[in-house]
Amino acid sequence: MDVTWGSAEAVLADNWIGASTVPSRGLYPHQWSWDSAFIAFGLRHLAPERARRELVTLFSAQWRDGRVPHILFNPDTPPEAYFPGPAFWRAGRTSGLIQPPVHARAVLAVHRADPAGSGAETFLATLYPKLKAWHGYLRTYRDAGGRGLASIVHPWESGMDNSPAWDGPLSRVTPVDPAGFVRRDLEHGHAADRPSDEDYGRYVRLASAYRDCGYLDERWADVDGGFTVEDPGLNALLADAELALAEIADVLGLPAAAATHRESAARVAKALQETLWDSASGFFFARDVRTGERTREYTCAGLLPLVLPDLAVAPALVATATGPRFRLGEVHGVPSYDLTAADFDPGRYWRGPSWFNVGWLVRRGLLHHGEHALAAWLRDDLVETATGTGFAEYADPFTGTGHGARSFGWTAALTVDLMSTQDTQD
Repeated sequence: MDVTWGSAEAVLADNWIGASTVPSRGLYPHQWSWDSAFIAFGLRHLAPERARRELVTLFSAQWRDGRVPHILFNPDTPPEAYFPGPAFWRAGRTSGLIQPPVHARAVLAVHRADPAGSGAETFLATLYPKLKAWHGYLRTYRDAGGRGLASIVHPWESGMDNSPAWDGPLSRVTPVDPAGFVRRDLEHGHAADRPSDEDYGRYVRLASAYRDCGYLDERWADVDGGFTVEDPGLNALLADAELALAEIADVLGLPAAAATHRESAARVAKALQETLWDSASGFFFARDVRTGERTREYTCAGLLPLVLPDLAVAPALVATATGPRFRLGEVHGVPSYDLTAADFDPGRYWRGPSWFNVGWLVRRGLLHHGEHALAAWLRDDLVETATGTGFAEYADPFTGTGHGARSFGWTAALTVDLMSTQDTQD
């Protein structure tokens, strides 16, 4: 275990660039939003001051409307190192998209790891209004369906870029000719592990269209061929984030605000179950807001509502997780896609492999719902697989073989966290 801890610590040290941590030196040479939150969970055990700096740096790039952009570009990185870079987005030092709101939970955990240091830096007091504005943006500007759920306007916003859940809505998008851009990701990873050229062409088309409407969500509904989807993963994490924000408000001595955040969490959780839960299937499916139809793909995003402690349908969802589609407790980690699907691919990005952040989140959910033995098994498997793959970005659920980048930031950080917290949820 000491070797594992030291190796993970070395990855995080190597990926630190002075004010934040890059996910990987080659493939992802900037700061990513939800990556930084997951990285902070690990850094709090090693260097809580760095964990605080990580999150403060990210929120320094928050937009006036409250959104937290999914990339904060490092000005010392050559523009040609990553596509799409700052020139594409035309948004200064950031992108214009978002990622799932795991930040409030990270802020709370980082504070608890070093309350004295946090207090001296007024860490909670500084970030609380920023987190409140972030959640407010999601609950208002992004409630495209009018049901109390936040929508994503691009697959990248889910954090699960090429998930099969997006195939239906994406089919309306005409891809950009691959000759019109250069994929820098293929310089650092195998094409078989990455999204296809056709998918990437659709991503570029969508990102361009959202940029060209000024990143104004109220105009997005009128853009032909657009993408507007209610994602169960993002909304489950939003409800959980509101619960974390309530705890932060309690620490700051704001009981009325704490009550408001708990009410908000309950509303999102209620809308999530009423809108995206399918009782016949025992699963949460995404919903295409533009057609009103649910997608029918079983992806790991549909398991993330387990993070909610009062989830009434948790027993049915655990049954799906341990059934043939995901085989939780039998394979490595949590597969990103239905193991029984004809197009399941154990090595291609979010179309089959197991990701360490998803496993970490599902483990938290299992603990909430009394599945302690399964949570302990998952913790041990995640640590063993992370170590055995050189802290790979993701892994084959059957063989445990690593795919994607190595020395990946959140894999190393969450390994440290799992080794530190054992069977607790904090």
